Amino acid sequence: MAKATIVLDPAFVIGTTDPRLFGSFVEHLGRCVYGGIFEPGHPTADAEGFRQDVMELVRELGVTVVRYPGGNFVSGYNWEDGVGPTDQRPRRRELAWFSTETNAFGTNEFMRWCAKARLEPMMAVNLGTRGADEARELLEYCNVEGGTALSDLRHRHGHPSPHAVKLWCLGNEMDAPWQIGAKTAVEYGTLARESAKLMRWLQPDIELVACGSSSRSMATFAEWERVVLEETFDVVEYISLHGYFSKYGDRSRDFMAEADMVGRYIDEIVAVADGVAARRRSSKRIMLSFDEWNVWYRTRDRATRTKPGWPEAPAILEELFTMEDALVFGAALLTLINRCDRVKAACVAQLVNVIGLIMTETGGRAWRQTIFYPFKHASDWARGSVLDLRVTCGTFASGNGEQFPDIVSAAVLAEDGKSLSLFCVNRNFDQPVDLTLDLRGIKLGELLESHVMTSENLDAANTADDPERIKPAPGSDAVVRDGAWQLTVLPASWSVFRFTLFPADAES
Repeated sequence: MAKATIVLDPAFVIGTTDPRLFGSFVEHLGRCVYGGIFEPGHPTADAEGFRQDVMELVRELGVTVVRYPGGNFVSGYNWEDGVGPTDQRPRRRELAWFSTETNAFGTNEFMRWCAKARLEPMMAVNLGTRGADEARELLEYCNVEGGTALSDLRHRHGHPSPHAVKLWCLGNEMDAPWQIGAKTAVEYGTLARESAKLMRWLQPDIELVACGSSSRSMATFAEWERVVLEETFDVVEYISLHGYFSKYGDRSRDFMAEADMVGRYIDEIVAVADGVAARRRSSKRIMLSFDEWNVWYRTRDRATRTKPGWPEAPAILEELFTMEDALVFGAALLTLINRCDRVKAACVAQLVNVIGLIMTETGGRAWRQTIFYPFKHASDWARGSVLDLRVTCGTFASGNGEQFPDIVSAAVLAEDGKSLSLFCVNRNFDQPVDLTLDLRGIKLGELLESHVMTSENLDAANTADDPERIKPAPGSDAVVRDGAWQLTVLPASWSVFRFTLFPADAES
C-alpha cells in the first residue's frame, strides 16, 4: 500500500470560499435551455414550463450562481428578442451554434427560473455586435425599479420588481477568432471600460467581470489580460478565465495532469493582475472568475460544425462523463478551492445536457452525471476556511516526464467551526493510499461520515438506462494509530471525510 501524509494547522488559512465558487452556466446552446431546464409539456413541467425533475437536481447539486445567456451565444444576441409576449418574439438564425433560436425563453424567464431554483443570476452583455449603450439598457431593464422607459417596459412585461442582478460579465471570449465580433485587446479593453463606465453611472454597486483569454493556449495569453486590465483596472472587480480539460487518445496520465494546469493558469493570471496593480502603486486586487470550466473532449471537434437545416435545440456537445473524467473534474475543483483567496466565482459549463452536470431526455428522464457528485460534495461541505495544507505522497509521470502528485486534496473548516471536511482525489490507479493526518493546533473528535466514488472500470458512465452506475458509497473508516489519524484512500477515487472538531487543548 502506498503512503501519504497531510499536515493540517488551522493557523495557516488560504482564505474563505465564496459561495459563488459553486456556480454553473446556462447558454442557448443545444438542449441546455430547451429540453433541459425549460420544456413546456414535459410531464414534470410547471405552469411556466420549467422541468421540475431538473429543478430538483439543481437544488440537490447546490449550485449558487448561474451565468447566462452565454457563452458564444451572447456575442450575437439581442436581449430585446427575448422579452415581451412570447407569441410576438422573433425567430432568428443563431450564428454561434448554427441553430434556430425561437426566443421562447429569455431574460425574464431566466430570472423566474433562478428565483425558483434559489440561486443568483450572473448576466453577460453582448459586446460582440453591440456596445456600451446596449449594455446600459439591459441593466436599466433588469435593475431600475421604475420611472424610466426600460424599467417601465419591464413592468408592462409583468415584472414590477427589479431583478437586482449584481454580477455582470462584459462580453465573452472576445479574443477568440470563433467569437462573433472578436476584437483586439485594445479594442475590447476600451469598449469594456466604456461599458463599465455607463453601467456604473446607472448603478454604482454592481460587480463587473472583464474577459480574459478564452484559453491558456491562446497566442495572446497573458498579454491580452495585461492590456485589458490596463484599460479596465479601475472599473472591474474580476478578470475571467476559461479552461476545458482534454484526454488525447489513451494517455490517462497526461489527462490526470490536466487538473494541475488549473493552478498554474490561476497563478499566472494573478501575477499579471498584480503587475498591473503594482504599476499603479494600487492596493486593489483583481479577483478571478473561472466562469467556464469542465472536462470536454469527445464532442469538442463538432463544436462549431454547421447544422443542416438550422434545427431548434439540436442534441449537440452531449458528453457522457466517465469515472476517469470525474477524477480530473474533482482534482480541478479542489484546485479552485485551494485558490479561494483569488478565485471568487466559478461556473461549470454547463448545467444541463451540454457537457452538463445533469442529463435529460427530451420528454423523458433526468439523471446525474459522474461529475455531479464531486460538485455536490464540495458545495455541501467546502463552505468555510480553506487550510493551507501540505501533502507528501507518491508521484506519477506525464508524457513529457514531469512528475505530479498522486493525491490532490483540500481541507475546509466549516463556517460554524464545528467540523472539518477533507477532500481527496487519488490518482494512483493501482494502489490504495494509507493516508496519515499530521494535526497541529487541532484535534478531531470523531468521523461523522465518509464517502467514496470509484469504479473498477474507469470508462464507466451514467446513462438513461443505468443512471446510478457510478455514485458515491460509504467510504472507509478512520482510525487512530500511534496517536495519528489514519485513512485509507482507494485507487482511482474521489473521497470525502468529515470530522467533528474541537480545540487542541481540550481533554481527550
